[in-house]
Amino acid sequence: MSAANDTRLNYAVFLLSGIPGQEDVYLWISVPFCFMYVISTLGNSVILFIIKTDPSLHEPMYIFLSMLALTDLGYLIATMPTILGVYLFNSREINLNACLAQLYFIAVLQGTESAVLLLMAIDRFIAICNPLRYASILTLPRVAKMGLVSVLRGVTLVLPLPFLLKRFQYCRNNVLSSSYCLHQDVMNLACSDVRINSIYGLFIKILTMGLDALLIFLSYVMIIKTVLSIASRMETLTALNTCVSHLCAVLLFYTPAISISVINRFGNSSSPLLQVLLGYVSLLIPPLMNPIVYSVKSKHLCARIIKVFIK
Repeated sequence: MSAANDTRLNYAVFLLSGIPGQEDVYLWISVPFCFMYVISTLGNSVILFIIKTDPSLHEPMYIFLSMLALTDLGYLIATMPTILGVYLFNSREINLNACLAQLYFIAVLQGTESAVLLLMAIDRFIAICNPLRYASILTLPRVAKMGLVSVLRGVTLVLPLPFLLKRFQYCRNNVLSSSYCLHQDVMNLACSDVRINSIYGLFIKILTMGLDALLIFLSYVMIIKTVLSIASRMETLTALNTCVSHLCAVLLFYTPAISISVINRFGNSSSPLLQVLLGYVSLLIPPLMNPIVYSVKSKHLCARIIKVFIK
């Protein structure tokens, strides 16, 4: 009986879903998805190329930006095969191992992006509140170590999730609610007791995104307190203007992510269409908008990009 169950588990197949009720126009829906993937990939790749090739941009702020661009590219690579597969080729089947791998990388990238946004908030906090010691505090080796810790935190904390999911039996209708795999979505299809997964998943959310969001909020409280003590109004506006890009990135990342978490846990009667759209927004809009926001708001970076394309 145990061997039969193991065989059934190892060959479990899930069915991915697109936008409910729009199956007849999936090919047309794929057009904006393809457009977003192309623009996002190009934008983040240009950011990385400019920062890598220009020594004047080898500063903590731009190194953190390159980490954010790498994370966004990871999102695109992790989600593109299944999303475009559903809408372009109606390829809905995904086996258990591939699904677990995808949800693992998505969860790791979410935790990593949250950590990078926290590092960027710390960078702005030090630059505004303690500018004289900025260069001595955020040295390049220290920045590299901070980035490595951010990645390792996500990798280690999320690692148990796919193994916990793999031990379950999936005897229900294995239709996922979206065109990619998420921990909560797969967990809901299990026929076993999932309390450990549910508790551990909530623990990871609180320890990563919850803690990071709190620290980002506290850093901006200190930034605003410091900025308001500046006598000159022009200096105050100049200092706050350096934070606009980061605030936009924070809102683009946390707003849909928190909304999805709230809906999944407390909004059982919410529209499935709303959940699907919020999922796409949380995964695809930050990689699309972050390069645009930073290119527009950072005059130094914008000048370098224009210079490269003019050449």
